[in-house]
Amino acid sequence: MSDDSQWRVTGVDHVGIAVPDLDEAIAFYERAFGMRCTTIEVNEEQGVREAMIEAGDGAQIQLLAPLGDDGPIGRFLAKRGPGMQQIAYAVTDLDAAAAALRGRGIELLHETHRPGTGGCRVNFIHPRDAGGVLVELVERR
Repeated sequence: MSDDSQWRVTGVDHVGIAVPDLDEAIAFYERAFGMRCTTIEVNEEQGVREAMIEAGDGAQIQLLAPLGDDGPIGRFLAKRGPGMQQIAYAVTDLDAAAAALRGRGIELLHETHRPGTGGCRVNFIHPRDAGGVLVELVERR
């Protein structure tokens, strides 16, 4: 088993919500809750246009709109419709976390990290190993 002293979860980084139209979703969160959009970017590798919304006390909501029907968010929307798609935990060392989790028989979706929002590094725990929830691990640099 891997050494947990090499990494730890430091909190919830964000909650990801799949939406069909990013601009409409941003407008809703700003109008309904007075929340502020802090970033909008395109992640070609993950097939999304995304926005981070400040939700108070350091919490964030990530709105994810598909670039096409064949990416993960496009497929999610086709199968389930709009809604919560993932929960993301901040970790101190993504590589150590991935090694420790794999050592426990937990499947990660990618062999190595992927680029995430704002230049962070991410990987995902397969939902079947996390109680049906897609868990994203985020290491901010």
